[in-house]
Amino acid sequence: MKQLKPKRRAATRVSLIAFGLVLSLAACQRSSDTVGRPLVGYVTNGIASFWTIAEQGANAAADSFDVEVQVMMPPDGAAGQSRMVQSLLARGVDGIAISPTDPANQSRLLDEISSKAHLITHDSDAPESDRLVYVGMDNYEAGRMCGRLLKDALPEGGSVVLFIGLLGQLNADLRLQGVIDELMDRTADATRRDPVDAPISNDKYSILDTRVDQFDFARAKGQAEEVLARYPDLDAMIGLFVYNPPQILEAVREAGKLDQITIVGFDEDEATLQAIRDGTIVGTVVQNPYQYGFESVRVLAALARGDRSVLPGNQFIDIPARMIRADNVDAFETELRQLIGE
Repeated sequence: MKQLKPKRRAATRVSLIAFGLVLSLAACQRSSDTVGRPLVGYVTNGIASFWTIAEQGANAAADSFDVEVQVMMPPDGAAGQSRMVQSLLARGVDGIAISPTDPANQSRLLDEISSKAHLITHDSDAPESDRLVYVGMDNYEAGRMCGRLLKDALPEGGSVVLFIGLLGQLNADLRLQGVIDELMDRTADATRRDPVDAPISNDKYSILDTRVDQFDFARAKGQAEEVLARYPDLDAMIGLFVYNPPQILEAVREAGKLDQITIVGFDEDEATLQAIRDGTIVGTVVQNPYQYGFESVRVLAALARGDRSVLPGNQFIDIPARMIRADNVDAFETELRQLIGE
């Protein structure tokens, strides 16, 4: 190995020390306008239009409650969440709001957060963790609402395929089960879990298949195309993540089956809302991602200042879901645009 000359070694050593000092200062110091303000993190479960709206709410709360918020959207699920959480903890974050992608297998990560900062969950819960509160909706009831939209559109029944981004994520599991239980006319039981690899039927509705795309938009459309080819007499398709309905709609349109397939959506993607206006999607169940972001940061700001009065006794800040159809889609979109300042 070639040896550095003494002067060069000394210069290199000085450069490395200086570089390390710069990194340390960057890691330990905040900009002059944020010194003394609490730092909180808002970690999503992926990248989607839904989270862009939540980011607006988080930033609005940061301004209202005088905190610095770092919004992070992982492109690769749990692995990305872990990297982002470690980055936040290294910065000495005061609190983190996270939407766990796989709470059963993220217990170590959630424990680490709760041991070093205030931990809350949003959008999807991890009730077995030491999180202080869950900010979101009742996903099981929202799934049942989605089922009711389909029953209203197809009162005589029909064959259905369900599409979802992930399984193992609590909000997804609850949402999916809610749809199934509503279509099967069952009593409410949020602990029930049907297998996703077998058809489920009653005397009116047949759930032929459940497709999971792992938050891959291209795969979501490909699966919709595969379903249309496999089940030529299919009556309905339900998309349960924000990007599912637009991908389903595109696949159905390209197959020339808009007059055959009833589509029910979830969340408030712009393409979904326009399709409801056009009559190509019958309705969608919407959350309130803006409030998810706003309430999460509001709670973390209070906790950072020692105020625990923001924590409800049931550890649940309920932001109810709503059904959007042709008769209220315009009013809803107006409300949404006002929230995000458009």
